[in-house]
Amino acid sequence: MLQLTWRPLDVGDAKASADLLNAIEAVDRIGENYTEEDTLQELVDPYADLERASLAAFDGDVMVGYMKVRHRPTADVVHRVFLDGGVHPAYRGRGVGGALVDAGVAAAKVVHALHHPTLDLVVDVHKAEHIAGVADLVRSRGFAPVRYYQRLEHPLGDAIPATPVPDGLRVEAWTEEHDEDFRFVRNEAFQDYWGAAPMPADLWRNKITNQTFQPRLSFLARDGAPVGVLVTLWWEADTAETGIRDAHFMVVGTVRDHRKRGIASALIGHALRAAADHGYHRASVSVDSADASGAAAIFEKAGFTPTTRHVRWALPV
Repeated sequence: MLQLTWRPLDVGDAKASADLLNAIEAVDRIGENYTEEDTLQELVDPYADLERASLAAFDGDVMVGYMKVRHRPTADVVHRVFLDGGVHPAYRGRGVGGALVDAGVAAAKVVHALHHPTLDLVVDVHKAEHIAGVADLVRSRGFAPVRYYQRLEHPLGDAIPATPVPDGLRVEAWTEEHDEDFRFVRNEAFQDYWGAAPMPADLWRNKITNQTFQPRLSFLARDGAPVGVLVTLWWEADTAETGIRDAHFMVVGTVRDHRKRGIASALIGHALRAAADHGYHRASVSVDSADASGAAAIFEKAGFTPTTRHVRWALPV
């Protein structure tokens, strides 16, 4: 019988977490490699309550599975908590994943009662569609697919053309002085995106302007006031593993009143040219397949092509 030690995650688990996630990547091939600094950044997420809402399984000193729940700083009507986790490939099919999902749903109820007790609770799981066993596991716990997200990629090189900027618009690179303008536009632009919520300053620093942030490839569009944003991240561990420098467009958005003017296309073209000029081999982005703003079409028109698809699974509790 499998004998494991179970306890909540803590910030001292960054190395063990990175080792586990890299072992998972070696089999699942979802394109996510980690350094210890990357996993530490996730462990210090201000909205991940490790004591109340995380669990890790250890075989000796080796982490073989984990789950972590992140609650929302703000919510309206529905509080969607995010349940993340994984199991070492050598330990799958032995009940570890099921135990972690069950613990995650229970933990979601705990943090929900602390932060948004009057709202409806939904637990979300986001996983690559091709990972063996995930669909059967989450379906067995009552989760159902509610959204699909497509990863798109664009090879870079000298052939990337310059994209004209619409009249009256100015595109500028990120500076610390204007960081709040970037966050403001992101929050305004994503108000009507499914499942999105405003990012407070502490979450912005944790998820966006961390060690993966690429300020030279992050741009703001102004029409007097800031109206569009594109933020790029890069993961050192991915390049170390694959040899490919991938500029990931993590945030791309335009405030509602300025859409249909070519602002997003101008930002994408500007960022593609900048990434090529700075020695990146590829650009990538993840888009909601059902996004009413037509993001997928904008990226496909810019030359992006689909690769991996992810599924958002949801469980109303």
